[in-house]
Amino acid sequence: MRFTFLLILLFPVFLFAEDLNGIWKGTLTQGAGGCYPKYSLEIQINFSNNNITGKVYDYYDTSKFVKLSFSGKYNPQTHRLVLIENKVLQSQIPFDCVPCIKTYDLTYSKKNNDEILEGDWKGHVVEKQIVCPPGKIVLKKSPYSDFPVDIDQSEELAAIQKDIHLEPRTIDLKKTITLDSPKIKLQFYDDAEIDGDTITVFVNNKLLLYRQRLTEKPIDVYFNAFPGTEYELVMYADNLGTIPPNTALMVVTAGDQKLDVYLSSSEQKSAAVKFVYKPKGH
Repeated sequence: MRFTFLLILLFPVFLFAEDLNGIWKGTLTQGAGGCYPKYSLEIQINFSNNNITGKVYDYYDTSKFVKLSFSGKYNPQTHRLVLIENKVLQSQIPFDCVPCIKTYDLTYSKKNNDEILEGDWKGHVVEKQIVCPPGKIVLKKSPYSDFPVDIDQSEELAAIQKDIHLEPRTIDLKKTITLDSPKIKLQFYDDAEIDGDTITVFVNNKLLLYRQRLTEKPIDVYFNAFPGTEYELVMYADNLGTIPPNTALMVVTAGDQKLDVYLSSSEQKSAAVKFVYKPKGH
């Protein structure tokens, strides 16, 4: 007999006074016929321009899990979130379990010092119209994750990253920057004379720029940060231009904060900067 193993679905969301950005952790129950009656659940929510995206981990323990991407929407009048899973990214579950794609109908509330999402879910077996036994969800906002926190990456860059093989280099950490907004914008320019420098940039080992030539015009990179999580940016020099080493001006914008960071990479070292987001008042 095959049992259903949950996979979480999440719908688009609109942000209101409360900030839903971050890690949400708790439990998900499933009716008779599921692989387990109760699961742990972690949702990593990103807000950008009033939209929600993110990753979800549905797991019995950290060695038995399903990881999905999702999108969602939020109704500020009712404090209701409808979240829908849209893609299975990784599945590591018992052979007699099957993933279940889910839709979540959740309500936001605040009780004492806890921010809570709770409600119902329903779904179907992946690539089939077999209904999964539904259940309940209760989540609290958490300062930490049980799984890696992903950086959003385009499908094109994800495909490139699978095939590139860069020579290992020493990481030269320049500084750690604390920011008070989760929306981070980075702009890369050639520092001083434009001499043909090209760079490849990673954030938390996710490829976000590949062989981009630095000029007087900015190359933009955006990413969303979760509270208390370190994000390490590494700038890899694809070449040294005509005037070694490979140098760049990185302009960092987050909310009202704006600062210049000068980076220099060579064939031996890659410049790195760490970012940490700490909300105002924390």
